[in-house]
Parts: sequence; C-alpha cells; structure tokens
Amino acid sequence: MDLSYGEEYEAFRAELRAFLDAGWPLRGDEAKLPREEQERIFRKRGIEAGYVYRAIPAEYGGAGRETNPLYDRIIQEEYLRSGAPGNKINQGPGLLVPTLLEFGTEEQKRKYIPPTLAGEMEWCQGYSEPGSGSDLASLQTTARLEGDEWVINGQKIWTSSAGEADMMFGLFRTEPEAGKHAGISYLLVPMKGPGITVRPLKQMTGSLEFNEVFFDDARSPADNLLGQRGEGWSISRATLKHERNLIGNPRLMTGQFDVLVETARKMTRNGRPAIEDPVVRDRIAEIECLVRASETTNLRMLSATMRGEELQVMLPMMMIKLFSTEVMKKIAALSWDLLGSDGLLEPAAENDSIYDESAEIRGVVHNYLYSLGPAIAGGASNIQRNIIGERGLGLPRDLRPPA
Repeated sequence: MDLSYGEEYEAFRAELRAFLDAGWPLRGDEAKLPREEQERIFRKRGIEAGYVYRAIPAEYGGAGRETNPLYDRIIQEEYLRSGAPGNKINQGPGLLVPTLLEFGTEEQKRKYIPPTLAGEMEWCQGYSEPGSGSDLASLQTTARLEGDEWVINGQKIWTSSAGEADMMFGLFRTEPEAGKHAGISYLLVPMKGPGITVRPLKQMTGSLEFNEVFFDDARSPADNLLGQRGEGWSISRATLKHERNLIGNPRLMTGQFDVLVETARKMTRNGRPAIEDPVVRDRIAEIECLVRASETTNLRMLSATMRGEELQVMLPMMMIKLFSTEVMKKIAALSWDLLGSDGLLEPAAENDSIYDESAEIRGVVHNYLYSLGPAIAGGASNIQRNIIGERGLGLPRDLRPPA
C-alpha cells in the first residue's frame, strides 16, 4: 500500500508549512492583540494565500481555488500540526455555507456567506423539537406566509449556541395539509427580533451550550426561504451530510487518542507510569487499532474520490461517523479510568486556565461526559444503524404496527 502523496503534493505541503511556520504565531505588535483578532488576521491571510475556505468562490469571501481533495487533506493536516486558525468548522461555515452554495439564490449567497466566513455572523441550527428528535419529520413548529414575511410559532430544543447566534437555519412546517416529509421548508430566521425567547439548558458537564428556543409570532423575510416550499426535508439531508462529515472526521479521533496516550504517561499505577501497566497497554493497543483502521478507511475513500470512483465497496461517511463516535467514547472512557479518584472532580469550566493541573485533569472528566453526545448529534447511532442496514445492505425494515 503506497501512502505517499507524490512529488507534486509534497511540494505543496512544503510551501504550506513554510507559510504557517513563518506566519503563526503572529509576531510584534500583532501578537499583543486579543486572540480572536489574531485569528481573524491570520485567517484572512490564509484566504489570500489560497489555503483557507479554498474552494469557496472569491466573490463570496473564499479563496476561489479549484477543488482538490489531496490539497484539502494536506491543508487540514498542516493547519492541525501548527495550531494555526484555518477553516472554521462551526455551524455557519461548516454546515450552512456548503448548503447555501448548493441550494441558495445568488442574493442569499452574497448576503450571508461573506459575513459568515468572516466571523461577523453567527448561526445556530433549528432542527430538533421536544417531540421530534430521531423522528425529525414529525416536527410541529409552523411558518405561515403573511405578505412578505413568515410568521413562526412553536419550539426548538437542543439548539447549540442559540444565545449568541445572529441567525438560525432550520426546518419549519409550511404546508400543514401535505405529508409530514413534504410539508417542511428550510428557512433562515433572524434570532434578535421580537417573538423569540432563548432559554439555556445546563448539561451534565456544567456548560450551557444547548438551548431551547420559543417562537411566538416571530418573523422572517419571505425571501429567507432556501429552495422551494416543501423541499426542506431534501435540503436538510445535504446539511446533515456535512454535519456527519465534521463529527466523523478521523483527525478529531486522532487528536483525542494523542491526549489519551499523554494522559497514560502522566498518570501512575502502582507507583509507575500507567502506560507501563499491561492492562492499560492492552486497552490502548486495542483503541489504536480502531483509530488506524478509521484512518486507513478514510484514505481509501480519499483515493477513490481522486479517481472519480463511486464508493461502492467502501464504508459510506455515515458509517465513518458511527464508527468514529463509538471509538471516541472508548478513548474518553479509558482516559477517565486513568484518573482514578480524580475522576470524581467536577468537569473543567470554560474559563479554567490550561496551565492549571487541576483544570487539565477536570478537562478529561469533561471530555468523558461530553463523549456521550456526538453519538446523538447528526442523527443518533441507532438511527444510523437502521439506515445503513435498510438502505445500504438491503435488510428488511423494522416491524411496524399497522396504520
């Protein structure tokens, strides 16, 4: 198996590495600026150099370069190595922007993509509702067109970053007489207007990332409809595809595995480093086999993409997402086990110093508790297994009661 990228691509890697090493961290007076401003400056330089938001057209704030999966992989690897700010992968740039590029009008692209990439417009995703989680198509929040505005009533839940968001992209029932999948539309909704109430939900990690959002005659312009009325379900599949790609990214798993190994070196068992304990070594070896298997599968998919082949004999990205989240739970569980009684400490808070040893230990506790969540995000694991079995492997559907 040849895992080399080839002369052309290694030359590109050397060029990129020189750019990163010379420019990050920032020097001189720029190094005194707030961290957020430093990241904004260097991200802009990355766009100008053709590395950041590479395939997004220049007229929408991207680098406007030709798509190349191997270049994209090298950029991802080198930015991760250097710790430099590259593509943002949160909900706006990571989920909405590619959906807008595929389905948005020209006016919508020019209005929303540039400020989203620049970090000037923050987004949240309005999908789940109190009675509509795994069965998302049963959602009940309505949007009624009155003149040139949509009037929205209902509730969303588990909405990440809703308190800080300027806008929401979400699914709303606009055709009440249509079937449950056909009656849904994809809308872009301002979050700062009247009729919207955001209530934080405290997680067991202690953080307030998730929220419930209440709509009481909230309003959004009529031209904030993405695609056509009643097409929201099919458009949402594209957004979920990008979400699964982000959650199942093997680089995230590799990073967490590296943290596990470092934790095993620092913690002790029977007076010696935990990594020397045979039971711990066996568990680490088992997990590393899973991590490397995921990386190899991802490389096979990358090679097939470069050849323009359909991935008929390889695991689809849905399977990668399912596999990755399960492995990351194993990584987090072993890291937590290594803490011993320190695992009973409260999770680390967002404002804890990274140089505080206690905060570092409590960060492992936080990661363990948080590791249960990604298996639900982007479609719960049990739903993923059903889809893979029924649509991928042709297995019969689960038995359902008669209508």
